[in-house]
Amino acid sequence: MSLPRGGTLRRPARVLPPTALLLLLVAAPLSAQRRYLIEAGAAGAFLSFDNATDLGTGPGGLFRLGVWLPLRLSLEGEGSIVRPKTKSAQVGVSVKTFGGALLYNVPLGSASSAYGKIGIASTTYGGSCPAVAPSPPVICGTAAAFIGGAGFRIALSPTVMIRGEGVINRNSSSSLRFSNFGANLGLSLMLASQPALDTDHDGVPDKRDRCPNTPPGVQVDPRGCPVDSDADGVPDGIDKCPGTAKGVEVDATGCPIDSDGDGVPDGLDKCPDTPAGAAVDASGCPVDSDGDGVPDGLDRCPDTPRGATVDALGCPNDSDGDGVLDGIDQCPNTPPGAPVNAFGCAAGETGTPPPRPRPGQPAQPPPAAPPAPAPTPAPGPAGRRALVLRENAFALGSARLRPEVRPTLDSLAAALAADPSLRIEIGAHTANSRSEADSPRLAGLRVEAIRSYLIGKGIRPQRLVPRVYGSSVPLTGDTTAAGRAINRRIEITPLPPGP
Repeated sequence: MSLPRGGTLRRPARVLPPTALLLLLVAAPLSAQRRYLIEAGAAGAFLSFDNATDLGTGPGGLFRLGVWLPLRLSLEGEGSIVRPKTKSAQVGVSVKTFGGALLYNVPLGSASSAYGKIGIASTTYGGSCPAVAPSPPVICGTAAAFIGGAGFRIALSPTVMIRGEGVINRNSSSSLRFSNFGANLGLSLMLASQPALDTDHDGVPDKRDRCPNTPPGVQVDPRGCPVDSDADGVPDGIDKCPGTAKGVEVDATGCPIDSDGDGVPDGLDKCPDTPAGAAVDASGCPVDSDGDGVPDGLDRCPDTPRGATVDALGCPNDSDGDGVLDGIDQCPNTPPGAPVNAFGCAAGETGTPPPRPRPGQPAQPPPAAPPAPAPTPAPGPAGRRALVLRENAFALGSARLRPEVRPTLDSLAAALAADPSLRIEIGAHTANSRSEADSPRLAGLRVEAIRSYLIGKGIRPQRLVPRVYGSSVPLTGDTTAAGRAINRRIEITPLPPGP
């Protein structure tokens, strides 16, 4: 087969379908960024020819020389020579290609890259065609070619690359067109290259860095701008608490600020001045279970009845010692030893303040009230008052003493130890209901819990007389929950000296 001297190729009788070549591009993990100027390289090559050429696959080599341009472009010239054999007669034919191409380079990692290329070339098959065609015919002559392809560079060092590519060589003339496919693999040297400027040392060259003043240690995106995964204003890399919740105020290291130390960070804390030690809810505000104004965690008496006044520790006061807490006591100045009702008032007292006169109207004395019925006091010698322990002296629904009541019992044990002739009655009183809280069984267990505590303090059992009164001695009516709570009590009453 031959080419006419005018460069026109004869149409082949058969056409071979093209084959695809898949290359795997792997980026080298190099940290050096460089500015490339000149690329020189050589490679081993092979070319698969169209059936129109009657040529088989041929090995060979190539060399290239390129110049790098701005905008990731490079321009290079290339020459290759392969020597395939004809399929029909196994005659060797030298095929030479010289051309130029424009490359668009895409960085992969810090130094490796991938590229695509287009260009033009001239391919010479054999030499000049002889005047008399040989038998069998052998392709000869020169044809123009269009070059297209894609390839990769894998950095062995900042200036030495493994380079490979796949190419298509589309030959054409006025009467015949055919395509050859090939691949090559070799080395490229990046001559006169210089390290790329990276003023802020974030790994992104200045020419591509959109944020050129990144602080040291900060992680950046491909544009060179800081990454802040939790959006707290402290970039990843220097953020010591990278999972901060949205809205939380942080310090310079990216960790939440908790000014009042309640476990709820500033920014989420709706009560930023919580006292130290106070229990708080999810919004950082103090929890006050008994509503006495002293937050849980600081409240030494967390079960104070509603309305009772308390001290700084959250414990209720009983100024007149009548067993009715201040704030609930409507007669706060009851004489010592006087029996009182549920409102802290003795017989004949109502506990209701007189009405205020209207402006310009003289004050009127309060109307006389019928005397309140006096409750039956707990048994005991005249002039000696009972020590009253309320239901909150025990854990809810049990006979287990709460820690808050132990100082009172310790004082009682000390008084008994100081007067060996003194005996006491421990009397349990309940409300008139079918609740387990008012069962005689629970009342008896609570009496025994107090006796056991005092016996453990060295008091002889004979001096501690247990008794369960049940609901026979109420302090107020059992018609309301508040009334029933007042009637449930333990009264510790002095008894005459024993025999």
